[in-house]
Amino acid sequence: MENNNQQQNVVTQTSRFAMISVMLCFFAMGFVDLVGTASNYVKQDLGLSDTLANFLPSLVFFWFLIFSVPTGVLMNKIGRKKTVMLSLIVTFVSLLLPIFSESFPVMLVSFSLLGIGNTLMQTSLNPLVSQLVKGHLASTLTFGQFIKAIASFLAPIIASWGAAATIPDFGLGWRVLFPIYMVVGILASVLLQATSIKEEKGDNETEAESKSLSRDYIDTFKLLGNPYVLLCFFGIMCHVGIDVGTNTTAPKLLQEYAGMALNDAAWATSLYFIFRTLGCLTGSFFLRVLKTRTFFIISVVMMALSMACMFMGATGAADTAKLWLYVGIALVGYGDSNVFSMCLSQAMLYMPEKKNAISGLMIMGLFGGTVFPLVMGVASDAMGSQLGAVAVMTVGVVYLLAIIKQIKY
Repeated sequence: MENNNQQQNVVTQTSRFAMISVMLCFFAMGFVDLVGTASNYVKQDLGLSDTLANFLPSLVFFWFLIFSVPTGVLMNKIGRKKTVMLSLIVTFVSLLLPIFSESFPVMLVSFSLLGIGNTLMQTSLNPLVSQLVKGHLASTLTFGQFIKAIASFLAPIIASWGAAATIPDFGLGWRVLFPIYMVVGILASVLLQATSIKEEKGDNETEAESKSLSRDYIDTFKLLGNPYVLLCFFGIMCHVGIDVGTNTTAPKLLQEYAGMALNDAAWATSLYFIFRTLGCLTGSFFLRVLKTRTFFIISVVMMALSMACMFMGATGAADTAKLWLYVGIALVGYGDSNVFSMCLSQAMLYMPEKKNAISGLMIMGLFGGTVFPLVMGVASDAMGSQLGAVAVMTVGVVYLLAIIKQIKY
């Protein structure tokens, strides 16, 4: 009996250590959100247009379209933990490059690698969590998003401190952000490598049933033929489009309508991530006590109100613009914070026997982070106003409102 208790304690301690290392990986996953802050500083330093500046965050999320499904296939071959380790290595290289140069070609390569690394990580880390957690998957994924949001929240603060030389910047200015996050990425890699995680076999695979690579691709994409899977896929596209769009556009709104300088307007990004962090933290609780559909309604209604506030800030009196915009940014931060976890968990619960493939498809939906900023940049340049960007984000909110009745679990 005593031996059984000792064995159980060892298993519990191992599980806790595994969860700690995985949650640190979620922090590293948040590095991708530095693209909003970084693109605004690159725009200022290199004198770029909105369309060209928005190409940088769009480039990051373009790789989700290319690598998400192959990553799901790769997980079936080498396992989830090894795939996460690979993602951390790619992310390390992406953070290393900007230390040496801020030229546009270097930033393009760096952001591309950051996108590839994040694609590998998001596709593999979420199903790895499902391996460690046997209940309350949505709330656990939301807590992971809370950890991720901390990294997102800190990025604009560290960048602005570096730009203002508030902290030692080693001659890098705002780019001091990259080596700081690189060190955290190394720590995440070391902890995960030291963690023992027993993994399941690949989706419906045994050692004697290894499918061809092309067949894996075909079977994965066939899942989009399921209406519910497709609904969740587009939900994630809209979520990340609004997320990246707000991250990139919030400071521009304050610059244009409240007359603020970039270093001061960068606070808008931090405000967004403060409320996104708060949303993830409280969402992990609410998703345990409320039905997913109920909390989804609350979240999307808040997003709709946020768009209304942004329109008020962009079209109202200049002296009230700052207040309307701050309220709108806070509301969309909280409302959008849990949409990803809810859509992902809905799809994975709908087809639990296809977790790896579903994860790959849903992460491919992060390609919305490419589509929305590009369209927002074109709309802003065409209208000569950031009001065009807000209008594009509103389209995404309308879709999320339209699918409320379809949410099942």
